[in-house]
Amino acid sequence: MRWLCCTIACSVVPLSLAAQRVEVTLDPTLGAAPRTGRVFVFFTKDTVREPRLQAGSYGGSVPFFGLDVSAWRPGTPAVIDASVLGYPYESLSQVPPGEYVAQALLNVYTEFRRADGHVIWAHADQWEGQRFNVSPGNLVSTPVRVRIDRGMASPLRFTLTRVLPPVEVPPDTKWVQRVKLRSPMLSRWWGRDVFIGATVLLPKGFHDDTTRRYPAIYQQGHFSLAAPFGFTDQPGTETELQRTARLRRTMREPGWQFGAAWMSDSVPRYVAVTWQHPTPFYDDSYAVNSANTGPYQDALLTELLPELERRFRLIARPDARFLTGGSTGGWECMALQIQRPDFFGGAWCLYPDPVDFRRNQLVDITTDTNAFVPNGSAPPVPERYMMQSEEGQPLVTVRQMSQLEAVLGSKARSGQQFDAFDASWGPVGADGYPRRLWDRRTGTIDQEVARYWREHFDLTQIVTRNWRTLGPQLAGKVHVYTGDMDNHYLQLAVYLMEEEVAKLSGPRADFTFEYGRPKKPHGWQPFTNAELLRMVERFRQDRAVRP
Repeated sequence: MRWLCCTIACSVVPLSLAAQRVEVTLDPTLGAAPRTGRVFVFFTKDTVREPRLQAGSYGGSVPFFGLDVSAWRPGTPAVIDASVLGYPYESLSQVPPGEYVAQALLNVYTEFRRADGHVIWAHADQWEGQRFNVSPGNLVSTPVRVRIDRGMASPLRFTLTRVLPPVEVPPDTKWVQRVKLRSPMLSRWWGRDVFIGATVLLPKGFHDDTTRRYPAIYQQGHFSLAAPFGFTDQPGTETELQRTARLRRTMREPGWQFGAAWMSDSVPRYVAVTWQHPTPFYDDSYAVNSANTGPYQDALLTELLPELERRFRLIARPDARFLTGGSTGGWECMALQIQRPDFFGGAWCLYPDPVDFRRNQLVDITTDTNAFVPNGSAPPVPERYMMQSEEGQPLVTVRQMSQLEAVLGSKARSGQQFDAFDASWGPVGADGYPRRLWDRRTGTIDQEVARYWREHFDLTQIVTRNWRTLGPQLAGKVHVYTGDMDNHYLQLAVYLMEEEVAKLSGPRADFTFEYGRPKKPHGWQPFTNAELLRMVERFRQDRAVRP
């Protein structure tokens, strides 16, 4: 970014960290209204991008620190000192001396007066997918060069002067159209306007024959405004938005290659849909009705989906509604098919998040008492990891990820994975915020929360416990694909589900489980997206001719 390079190069006197203290203030020109949210300060040696854009994920090592503020006004500094938790360093006092580029940011929270009687503060998504470092309306300071030197006595001071701009939604085209609507159901539950939406990919000939109706495939996944399956109609090209979507979903073919197939006669005529349903806790609701986030599944299926079926001439029958998705979307794919077998006709689910909580990654929430270490272990037994390479090299521990989330947000407001699970699958705490499955600093597991998860959202338990009623509608509809060396150990839960459903009868489950070998990582799928559509259509035709 040329602007950032110029700003950093033109910064005046370098500052110094002293007594491990940072002071952040609000510029009065931003208004006198008090703000509630979380203040961050970031330090980096990379001068190409703003510091705020380099922090916030478990793959990064950029030091940053976070602090809650309430009713914060201009003129009063928010103080981040050596007692404030950071990542990857726990304290400012541990940041190595040297020259850095630094920046401050305020993630702005909104008050929600929920229908369950609780009043909470959380970040209201601005159609960016809970990305705190780019969210419209958040406040940032100018990046400046600083020097961390323990011998200096003055604190670092930052002033928030700039409001991040609105999201630029890509324009509709002949092939790709977008829908965004206010959900009455969710708005009542949250006490404020809540929006859900969809990006819709139209088939060849859609505009020519206005009487033809189409089956639909719903691709689940993290929040994105890119077209389903990364589609682009530009041969051999890929926008940054499409590239990001492809990499996040680890698609087998680039969007332009899929686009060429989609625009030809080589794939069946379907309408492909991705949903947007961010919550105040995560970029995605997991498509469930949750005690913490409200009736998202009901809103998607009774408010959004009927509008899509009306507007885009979709066949409004279960045998014409199909599901796919990977990772978070893989779990949603399975959950929607299992919880609503009467509504969807089949699911092709890729590397799903934990489908059996006896392996919530490496944690068995049914017997373990601590998420960081195995029961009864003591040093030098290694701590549990939540991420590995496809060769088995441990990368990130559960403790490290928990620390990251504790820095990004208190009360399950980090916008990251563990907090997303707590918000989607856990009970509500007495303060109105999600009860965490484990303490982010100690790893101690809350056994009551574990039982709640298992009772309400363990997909293996739901299937086996309710097979007598689910079986006739669900048999043969679930297809699961995951690598044998999933980077997040997600294959372990799939193994357990396969073992349990193999025992079912009256009817047999007839689920498909396929594992990529050897050394296939998170994101593995054995077919291209064009091939997937052909598989779905063959399945639809086969089921249609059954007596």
